[in-house]
Amino acid sequence: MKNRTFVALLLSTAIALPAFAQEANSSSSAQPAASAAKAAPTSQSATSAGNQPLRWTREDFWDGDEPGAVWLVLHPFASKRYVRRQTAPIRDRLNELEELNSANGNQIKDVDSRAQHGIQLAASKVKDGDQHALEAANKSQLAQQAASLASTHVSRVETVVGRVDQYKVGTQTEIRFRPGQSVLNKDAKNALDEMATQLKDQHGYVIEVRGFSPGRGPAAIAASRKMADSVVRYLVLNHQIPAFRIYVVGMGNAPVPGEEGTAAKRTGSSRVEISVLKNGLDQVASTPASDASTPPK
Repeated sequence: MKNRTFVALLLSTAIALPAFAQEANSSSSAQPAASAAKAAPTSQSATSAGNQPLRWTREDFWDGDEPGAVWLVLHPFASKRYVRRQTAPIRDRLNELEELNSANGNQIKDVDSRAQHGIQLAASKVKDGDQHALEAANKSQLAQQAASLASTHVSRVETVVGRVDQYKVGTQTEIRFRPGQSVLNKDAKNALDEMATQLKDQHGYVIEVRGFSPGRGPAAIAASRKMADSVVRYLVLNHQIPAFRIYVVGMGNAPVPGEEGTAAKRTGSSRVEISVLKNGLDQVASTPASDASTPPK
């Protein structure tokens, strides 16, 4: 009795399993259809992105074998080939995503590298601009200093040049002669040597030579001019004083102006009065060259 009951249960199970598998297959077919409808936007988005959408197959995990107790016993689980076929599109899509991520990473690195290069180039240009601005400021300051020095020098020269025609009496020397003679004696030459030594390497001076002689008329004038010429000759030949700096006047027996409050007196002896008249040109010649600094280019 027990054996019959066990056989009956086994037969009923064998008959019920195909029907259950068929129902499961039909329900599984309905579920992928619904999931395919839900996944349509994703497939469309994937297609719009330029990639093929993932395709769903209605094959069951028995890989085409009819469901039954035998196949349920032989391979109750999905086959490797079925799993590989179902997962291959997903694996390919993952590979595509990795390639896209790698390409995007390379592009980001390239953009970052170019941005860093641009920033460094801009910083270098700014640094060069700062250096040029500093050099320009230094040159401007030097130009202002040079202009100030030049203005000071010009002002001083204008002051000196304005007094060029204003001569002041400097050294005065008197040379005496014996009556009727025009030869210089030793004392006269020493006096002229001392005066000429003081005028060496100087500028802005003239020498006035006035001869006086007793007597009257043209004879006295001629005698006084002869004595003055002997003085001029000695200065020109022995001390190389330019002749254009010497002014000679034969006064004869002309009256000599006295001091303030006294009347003029006529000369009573043969003599030559030598006066050195100076202006401000020697100050211009002695001005250092550094005072006339020129502005930098």
